[in-house]
Amino acid sequence: MEKNYDLHDFVEMKKPHPCGTNRWEIIRMGADIRIKCDNCGQLVMMPRREFERKMKKVLDK
Repeated sequence: MEKNYDLHDFVEMKKPHPCGTNRWEIIRMGADIRIKCDNCGQLVMMPRREFERKMKKVLDK
């Protein structure tokens, strides 16, 4: 199953953020992907392979 996502899309991850939300914005794409929590603004950077494993679905394009 291929998951289509792009820069500035909002995605849902498998585990929610400790602040209580599960909505993240993709703000950088490359070999690593940086996502930003929509509620508190926390930035998380992870390898693309790990991101694809942890992402549940794309919420908004």
